[in-house]
Amino acid sequence: MLNKNLFLLCFVLFSCSMFAQDDTVIVGESGTPLEDIYIDGVVNRNLIEETRVLDYDHVREADVTWERKLWRIIDIREKMNISFKSPLKPFFSILRELAENGDIAVFKDEFFREPMTLEEIEGKLNRIDTTTVFDYDTYEEKIEIVKNEVNWEDIEQFRLKEVWYFDKELSVMKSRILGISPIQNVIDPATGEFKYALPLFWIYYPEAREPLSRFRVENDFNEISTMSWFDLFEQRFFASYIIKQSNTLDLRVQDLFYGYDREGIDRLLESDKIKAELFNFEHDLWEY
Repeated sequence: MLNKNLFLLCFVLFSCSMFAQDDTVIVGESGTPLEDIYIDGVVNRNLIEETRVLDYDHVREADVTWERKLWRIIDIREKMNISFKSPLKPFFSILRELAENGDIAVFKDEFFREPMTLEEIEGKLNRIDTTTVFDYDTYEEKIEIVKNEVNWEDIEQFRLKEVWYFDKELSVMKSRILGISPIQNVIDPATGEFKYALPLFWIYYPEAREPLSRFRVENDFNEISTMSWFDLFEQRFFASYIIKQSNTLDLRVQDLFYGYDREGIDRLLESDKIKAELFNFEHDLWEY
C-alpha cells in the first residue's frame, strides 16, 4: 500500500512539472528541445547571442578640437544595402520589434529630446481605417474598424545622423553614429503622387548597439557569417549619400538645389563634394 501511494505521488508531481513547462518549447522523448535536435545547418548558431558589445572609449570635452554633424540617406534599393530588405528579417521589422518591446527608447525628433510613449509608437506603426462590410445575414452594411500595419516593403530609406570629430589626445579623426530613422514615403491618395518623406521615429544608436548585436545580417556569400547589425554599422558596411551637414542656416542639400531639371544630379554632386572636403580635411591635419 505504501509503495502504491508513493507511486501515485511521484506520478502527480511528474504531471505537474510537465504542465508547468513553457508551452512554446517543444521537446523530444529525451527532453531536448527539437531545435537542438533538428539543426537547420551544421551547428547551432549561438555566437550572435553570446556577443558582447564594448562601451565607447571615454572622450573628454577638452580633447575634441573639431566636430561636424552629417545626415545621410541609406537607400535599401541599392545593391550594397540589400540586407536591409531581406524577407527573413528586414531591418525595419527589427527596429519595430525593439521599439514595441521597450528594448530601446524611441524619439520624435532627431535631437532625442521628445521620447515617444508606447501608444504613440503604435499610432505611428499602425493606421486605423474604416471599411464598409455587407452582412449577408441581416442584409445590412456595417462599418468596421481595421488596423493596418506599416508594411516593411514600403520603407525604402533610412535616415542616419552621425558626428565626425577630431580627438587630439589620440590624434585621430573618428565618426560616431547618433541616430537612425526609418523613412516612409507619403503618397497623395487622390493623385498617387509622392508628397514628402516622413521620419516615423528616431532611435538613439549608442543605446541600440547592444540590442542590434543580437540580430544577424543575412549574407549572400556566406550563410554562416556572424555579422550582426551592430557590426554592419560599426564597420560602415552600407552605401549612403549625404543630405545635410551642420551649418548656421540649417539648410539641407535639397534647399540649395531645387526648381530645375538637373537638381537631382547637382544634389548628388554636392553630396560628393561634402564627402571630399571631409576626406581632405582629415589628410591636411598631418604633414608627410
